[in-house]
Amino acid sequence: MLNNVEFAYPWVLVFLAIVPLLWVWHFLRFDKRKSQVNLPTQRFAAKVKPTGKMALMHGLFIAKTVAVGLIIVAIARPQSSSSWQNVKAEGIDIVLAMDISGSMLARDLEPNRLEAAKEVAVDFIEKRVNDRIGLVIYAGEAYTQSPLTTDHSVIKNLMDELKNGMVEDGTAIGVGLATAVNRLKESEAKSKIVVLLTDGTNNAGDIPPLTAAEIARKFGIKVYTIAVGTNGMAPMPVRLPNGQISYQNQKVSIDEITLEKIAKQTNGQHFRATDNESLEAIYAQIDELEKTEIDVKEFRKRNEVFYDWAMAAAIILLLEFILQKSLLKSITN
Repeated sequence: MLNNVEFAYPWVLVFLAIVPLLWVWHFLRFDKRKSQVNLPTQRFAAKVKPTGKMALMHGLFIAKTVAVGLIIVAIARPQSSSSWQNVKAEGIDIVLAMDISGSMLARDLEPNRLEAAKEVAVDFIEKRVNDRIGLVIYAGEAYTQSPLTTDHSVIKNLMDELKNGMVEDGTAIGVGLATAVNRLKESEAKSKIVVLLTDGTNNAGDIPPLTAAEIARKFGIKVYTIAVGTNGMAPMPVRLPNGQISYQNQKVSIDEITLEKIAKQTNGQHFRATDNESLEAIYAQIDELEKTEIDVKEFRKRNEVFYDWAMAAAIILLLEFILQKSLLKSITN
């Protein structure tokens, strides 16, 4: 009865304290009256035992006080409240373009660049509840893993399955960006963005990165570029003649100049992630920069429900009256 209930006069509820005080008064009075009964012999006193009717009398008194409590609640005017929202969302279309080349296995991020990038991207996806998101992967070639969708569980599952070796090795930044742009060019969303993540320089593909950036600009697509990798040396993967992978410290080489030009050309921003924490901060910043606008109208309706409490009190008092005039009449008289 109290779910989603508010009171028009909540101060009246203070009088509910009367109910337990009445209980204390009743039982103290009963004990006092019982102690004043003078019996002629001790043997007769032993025969006097509490009856079920006496216990019922106590119960009826408690019932009357409960009815008093219900009347107090009714006077406080309980009201049920219900509310609903009319939400209008202006979604953003986002394509994540992920580099999965061999160098993404470098261990300057924990446990490596690729796994760190996947984990942070999933967190980013979970925050974009009103947006359509797509996924493009690239190395020496580029493929669309998922077109734009609001089913984020699909994107997160695909992200979890990403691994090096799914496509020919290399770093085709231009092709990766062009593929992402192709997924967005027909979009009618208010804002269209690509989050392009890489750890290298463009060394594959037949589309120059700045050409792809110009195509993005013409379609009104903003590109946020993220360069992943520490400054200086990093433990990079090297494939041995027997097919196994060994790690050797090598100089980190990222074409940040081109990435900065891509971002500037498309009115985006460029970022550099040198560890897990900075990568998380970059995605958090992009999340803040590209907020979905939501118009919320809240409606509230209140209904009077005091009569439920008053009716319950009336039923209790009626039952108490009937029992007083029938079953317990001989005792009360």
